[in-house]
Amino acid sequence: MAKLPSRLHHTAYVTKNLEKTRAFYEDVIGLPLSATWCEADMLFGKMRTYCHVFFDLGDGSSLAFFQFANADDQAEFGPEIPSSPFIHIALNVDAECQAGIEQRIKEAGISAPDTYVLEHGYCRSVYVKDPNGMIVEFCNDDPRADEGKAERKAKAHAELKRWLAGNYENNNTFRKEEAA
Repeated sequence: MAKLPSRLHHTAYVTKNLEKTRAFYEDVIGLPLSATWCEADMLFGKMRTYCHVFFDLGDGSSLAFFQFANADDQAEFGPEIPSSPFIHIALNVDAECQAGIEQRIKEAGISAPDTYVLEHGYCRSVYVKDPNGMIVEFCNDDPRADEGKAERKAKAHAELKRWLAGNYENNNTFRKEEAA
């Protein structure tokens, strides 16, 4: 492919409560509210009135949330977000940012099971459930993770093919080191 997208512009979700969402992402996580668009558009055969808010990330991308004025529109476009550790958004952070987020999570009174830490080997992840039930992960990469990046990319298709063929052998060298 000639050119890849440069970065994520935004990812969007429907929220049940914009103020609770704002308080979580701005006050607890520390993402600044950067835009609030209050709009009415003809969408999918009907006039829809909604508010669309954006919270900035460090690279200029955003997390965005919608809330509809009409309950029927809210129900149509805002199905429940599955609360699963395997359905989440993961954001890259350094150790200082991660520690600050962990502290604010604690100060906000959020505790297990709504927040937890996993050591993946190649990164340390802090997970927290937002007011909509969506899980947000804050990943701090192990400094050694970059070392094997080119090799992992070169092997990515072969490793996927191997796994799809039924060979489920662990290839996470960081976890293999932990087990040794």
